[in-house]
Amino acid sequence: MSTVTLRIWRGTEDEGSFEEYSIERNPGMVVLDAVHKVQAEQAPDLACRWNCKAGKCGSCSAEINGMPKLMCMTRLDDLPEDKPIMVQPLKTFRTIKDLVTDVSWNYAVKKKIKPFKPRKPDAPDGTWRMKQVDVERVQEFRKCIECFLCQDVCHVLRDHEKYDEFIGPRFLIYTAGLEMNPLDTEDRISDLKKRDGIGYCNITKCCTVVCPEHIKITDNGIIPMKERVVDEFYDPLTRLFRIFKPSKKSKAEESS
Repeated sequence: MSTVTLRIWRGTEDEGSFEEYSIERNPGMVVLDAVHKVQAEQAPDLACRWNCKAGKCGSCSAEINGMPKLMCMTRLDDLPEDKPIMVQPLKTFRTIKDLVTDVSWNYAVKKKIKPFKPRKPDAPDGTWRMKQVDVERVQEFRKCIECFLCQDVCHVLRDHEKYDEFIGPRFLIYTAGLEMNPLDTEDRISDLKKRDGIGYCNITKCCTVVCPEHIKITDNGIIPMKERVVDEFYDPLTRLFRIFKPSKKSKAEESS
């Protein structure tokens, strides 16, 4: 039976190093299996976050050979056999211990986004009606498992640390899912421009590349939101319309 060597980050945000572990390779193993084997046989104090082991909870996010991936969905057979497999925590977020990072910032960001605000029911039975194409359009964004791999690979957060000015691709598509819902009446376009920093995104599509759910984050979510921001704040015809549109006050004065 062959063996595989893992170089796993051990330590915290302030101090640590990579340590090597050699284990027996079993058929069909994924990186998470290998990490569990290290825990069971050599390093019981190795910290690793996981839950479903089915690619649906997003808990076991890590950087494997420098690429943000889910450990439970990365097969050893797909990785080079002649080199150690490097496993390290997500770089963009603070390392708590070993492979576990503090992703609480993401949940704080989500709370700031205006929630779904439906219009009044349009059917006698108190329900809503919407076209199937609209259902399918927003359904793609609901596939997100919040693994935060897209947040990790985004250079605005990873390299420039714009945590106070940019919400990241995960929450740009979350906002897109709300804005594109025909039942929603809330307006989040101003927040996207002024608070959420959508202008920082230069659509490199790196977030789309690492998404385990294959969501077209950039093409179907971020770009349409950028277009809405442009229409709202930079379109010359819209600006002219606002200049010459009678204000509510002038209408009231005319009626009096």
